[in-house]
Amino acid sequence: MTTRALRSTPTRWRWVLWALLATGFLLVSFHRVTTAVLADDLTRAFDTTGAELGLLHAAFFYIYAGLQLPAGVLVDRVGPRRVAGGGLAVMTLGVVGFALAPTYGIAFVSRALLGLGGSVIYTATLRFLASWYRPDEFASMTGWTVAASGVGGVLATTPLAVAVDAADWRAVLGVIGVGGLGLAIVTYLVVRDQPSDAGFEPLDGVKPPETETDIQTVLVNTKEIVRERETWLMGVMLFLVFGVNFTVLGLWGVPYIADLYDVSVQRASTFVFAGNVGYLLGSPLLGIVSDRIGRRTELILGSCVLFTLAYGLVFLLVTPPLLLIGVVLFVALFVQGGTIINFTVAKERHDASASGTVTGTVNSIGYFGAAVFPALMGYTLDTYWTGETVAGARVYTAAGYRVAFGIATAAGLAAVCCAAWLHYRESDADSWQAVIPRLAD
Repeated sequence: MTTRALRSTPTRWRWVLWALLATGFLLVSFHRVTTAVLADDLTRAFDTTGAELGLLHAAFFYIYAGLQLPAGVLVDRVGPRRVAGGGLAVMTLGVVGFALAPTYGIAFVSRALLGLGGSVIYTATLRFLASWYRPDEFASMTGWTVAASGVGGVLATTPLAVAVDAADWRAVLGVIGVGGLGLAIVTYLVVRDQPSDAGFEPLDGVKPPETETDIQTVLVNTKEIVRERETWLMGVMLFLVFGVNFTVLGLWGVPYIADLYDVSVQRASTFVFAGNVGYLLGSPLLGIVSDRIGRRTELILGSCVLFTLAYGLVFLLVTPPLLLIGVVLFVALFVQGGTIINFTVAKERHDASASGTVTGTVNSIGYFGAAVFPALMGYTLDTYWTGETVAGARVYTAAGYRVAFGIATAAGLAAVCCAAWLHYRESDADSWQAVIPRLAD
């Protein structure tokens, strides 16, 4: 299909624009979890302990999480095109800095810069979706967006391990950084915030927010969102789920398999690959199911229960059959797609002018988990470390990993409590909405 044909209708052209933004989010996902495959290389390059490696991994998330609310406000003020293009450019600086870093300190700052640039991409994409897609398409498109990030996670496992085996890890990241800069330029030049900016009439069923929401409205929206209990229930739930999953897949999953099953990093990465495939599939499938059946909180609660059972199995068995580890990681990441329905619940609770702000707020709370759990699990593993090393990299014990997965299981139980409370409050609100018209009659 030609470019002219694609641009003939907004329902075709929006897929091209979404693909650019989704590719940007793919890069964000790739960079935030590369440390799992690179763990041994980074340990040797910067002579780190487990806790220090956890902090290096988490440097991305400290900035990423802290800027989600400001990113939402910024997107509501100036629109997704400029924010996403600028974010990708900043992320490129972080990639190149990390690839060239001679010391741990510079690597830490560069990874934080990666988080700075990447912090705005998801929120910008969701704001774009609010303008170009109907409400009954939003959960599905959110799922497809997260699926794109799942592709990034997949690429950061076995494909990255193969590339690093063939070339130096610094060279691999440098080449990817150059590609990210090209994407930043194309995104800024091609993406449009809403159909009218591309010369189209508004789409049927879509009430796009204004490109630039006035600052007073933004402040009022922010105050209302932060005060709502539901915002914190959704945010804390994602804090726990994101924190555990991004720590296991992004950092400690590969060392856990390599240490306890005595396999190579490349083979260990194939099982983490399975987890990322679950992430890729779960978000769009569960988003589509949610849109089709019109249910949100039921799917969120069920997802948290399965998440807890998956990690609880590893906690109990420590070294179950290796094939089962792939299944566990697949399930844990598949059902994360169910918890992402939180963003649809958050959007549906507020006016379109607050879509970026509410998304950013919930996302911010969630990603602080990915900043906390890596160092927490790293400290746990260091506590049980016996002093054994292989080729300069630390080898951790089964006891340490049992405690680490015990932390993951406890986090899952707390997430189930948040999901159950959210379901109760949303169901109670729905029942009152149904009763009030009858009372008025």
